[in-house]
Amino acid sequence: MARAVAAIIADPMADLHLDDLARLAHFSPFHFHRVYAGVVGETVAATLRRVRLALATRLLTGSDESITQVALTVGYDSPQAFTRAFHQFTGQSPRAFRQQMRRAILTADGAVDNDGDDAATPTVEIVERPAQRLHALRHTGSFATIPHTHRQLRLRAGTRAISEKWGASFGNPQYADRFRYYAAVASPDPWPEGSEVETLEIPGGRYAVQRLLGPYTRINAAAQALYTRWMPGSGYEPDDRPTLEHYLDTSSRGIAPAALRTDLLIPIRSASPS
Repeated sequence: MARAVAAIIADPMADLHLDDLARLAHFSPFHFHRVYAGVVGETVAATLRRVRLALATRLLTGSDESITQVALTVGYDSPQAFTRAFHQFTGQSPRAFRQQMRRAILTADGAVDNDGDDAATPTVEIVERPAQRLHALRHTGSFATIPHTHRQLRLRAGTRAISEKWGASFGNPQYADRFRYYAAVASPDPWPEGSEVETLEIPGGRYAVQRLLGPYTRINAAAQALYTRWMPGSGYEPDDRPTLEHYLDTSSRGIAPAALRTDLLIPIRSASPS
């Protein structure tokens, strides 16, 4: 299954057929489809759609391509079909998503947003957090498939109570060989040793916290804005601890993407004198 997911991520716009993916996984097409859905938690078509729409969020945020061009690039024949799929994925239209992401980047240093949209101007709070122990499953592959890892961790939890849901990033995602991401949960119940689920020790310390309201697809752009816009004039610098995502809704089932709440925590320390 990992080989099939890797093939989708490596070239999401390739003309991928079920037979080709089944061959990579060494299953017959019939059994592959059933096993894939059982392991990954969704169909191949749903994974492919998710990865392509994640690519669309990057194009909308980081390029000047028109909505129509982005739609064509990620495999949609019309901007109308793309807009419907994108809205289901993020809770926003492509145009609204692009505008909000660009406003967030421009206003991450605390400048006033001339559009009068207070939600577009992030409020950063400085907090001291104690050390915390989490149960974590390491993610492999594209950011677009992180929901799969969270889903797998929840399946491994079984009937154990989950009090908090987290994500933890170690290192810079631009350097894949030195970057690690974990889906993680806090749980009062004991977990067996020797499984894929690791014990993750999160050190205490000072964090810059920004609360995000909306789909999880905004997290990467918000983190980039904090590092590049807010941090330089804040009097702080990044510290060598993981960047954290605290998902305040422990389950997103039944919650509209626009209503999801996430605290983004950037580890900081006082800036060294220049």
